[in-house]
Amino acid sequence: MKIGLAPTNSDYGPATADMAVEAEQRGYDSLWVGEHSHIPASRETIHPDGGDLPEFYWHMRDPFVSLATAAAATSKIKLAMGVCLVLEHEILDLAKSVATLDEVSEGRLLFGVGVGWNREELANVSNVPWAQRYNAMRETVAALRLLWTEHEAAYSGEFVNFAPSWVYPKPAQQPGPPVLVGCRGRIGMRHVAEYADGWCPLDVGFRDVRVGIERFRTAVEAAGRDPDAIPISMYCYASPDAEKLELYGSLGAERVVLGAPDGGDRLARFLDRYQPLVDAFAG
Repeated sequence: MKIGLAPTNSDYGPATADMAVEAEQRGYDSLWVGEHSHIPASRETIHPDGGDLPEFYWHMRDPFVSLATAAAATSKIKLAMGVCLVLEHEILDLAKSVATLDEVSEGRLLFGVGVGWNREELANVSNVPWAQRYNAMRETVAALRLLWTEHEAAYSGEFVNFAPSWVYPKPAQQPGPPVLVGCRGRIGMRHVAEYADGWCPLDVGFRDVRVGIERFRTAVEAAGRDPDAIPISMYCYASPDAEKLELYGSLGAERVVLGAPDGGDRLARFLDRYQPLVDAFAG
């Protein structure tokens, strides 16, 4: 099983490049960073897990710049967006940023995408109706794949439109970096089944992970695809131990991503605490 590390990537935590170097040296296969361009001060949307919103949400560094510094400091570790809120970006600019990051990392990018959970955040930067966010993401991914592979690409959809255009560079990985969809609900699963290269759910979002993965496999089969061909990277925030990792592996997860705390002593203790699991499973 592969083990990934997901630090908060906050501006009061360690430099992303330093975290990437340490993760690579410790045997993690991938470093994951999330994205929130901003958090509206008047936010009314409740965090999916309830409770107060952790401070790091509005202190996140830019994921593209962060992973570019990580790429320059490392040579093997995968660099993952976990996840990019694609509806908050202009499509042509996003295509170039993703392709450039994959190019400078020599094809080490895992491009996780998602629609987010914060209605006010999306409304601040997009005209996409909240109820149509998954349909807009489908068009966005389709348009990105055209821009990554075709010399002259154009797209005409309900939410994404651009005239024939040249957008370079192209990604080192062809036909583009793997697109992993971050979600845990039935609608999201259907989208993973339809067009994603991978699935990256949060384990804390399921009452029973077994049931969630079975629903996912059923959705993939209904879409006419092989569930074993769509790798699962399970974000693990629910106190992972060897038994839990063995369970996730038996259920078909290719990778477990460990969500790390903020920097300082808490982060150091976390890394030392889970090093035996990394040593035992990452091989």
